[in-house]
Amino acid sequence: MTRLIYDVSMSLDGFSAGPNQSPENPMGDGGEQLGEWRRELAAFRKKYPFAGLEGGVTNASTAVFEDDTSGAMIIGRNMFGGGHGPWGDPPWDGWWGGNPFHVPVFILTHHPREPLVPHGDQPFTFVTEGIRAALEMAQRAAAGKDVLVGGSASAAQQYLAAGLLDQIDIHLVPVFLGEGLRVFDDAALSAITLEQGRVVEAPGVTHLRFRVVR
Repeated sequence: MTRLIYDVSMSLDGFSAGPNQSPENPMGDGGEQLGEWRRELAAFRKKYPFAGLEGGVTNASTAVFEDDTSGAMIIGRNMFGGGHGPWGDPPWDGWWGGNPFHVPVFILTHHPREPLVPHGDQPFTFVTEGIRAALEMAQRAAAGKDVLVGGSASAAQQYLAAGLLDQIDIHLVPVFLGEGLRVFDDAALSAITLEQGRVVEAPGVTHLRFRVVR
């Protein structure tokens, strides 16, 4: 059965990015710290050669990183990047110079544009019809595998409030950002019940898994 899973690296005070996000500073001030646990892994460096990193380590985070059951992904406009408003000419093509996720990616946006198909890789599809339409498209593309909601706090909160999210994977990093993009700040989420699952302690991060109880 296809599950909808939210996966996010988060600071101890609840932010997935720091303040002052911009095209030149996509993670905001201090936000790069949230991904250090992942960038240190040999498995990450092998999977994402565009990062320009070699070598790396194997530790308790490796199995968590490699535990990827997704066949499609949903992200918000903020994660894909390119600023706000219409896409411009030429339109923004993402931070990565291709599709590093290697699965079909569906981007929630208010501004339509044609799908972006990086050479030899899976497409980015831009969805203006809302979260349910994006989920239906992603489920079809996933072909029985799970669908991942990546990074975007706004998208995750919408799916959680709508009762569509099945699982939350939080990679809790012991840093304080003070301000920025808060992951869970919707008062309506107080009605959500979670069941604790996996807990993995690793260098620089604690991996937490929760099942959404319906």
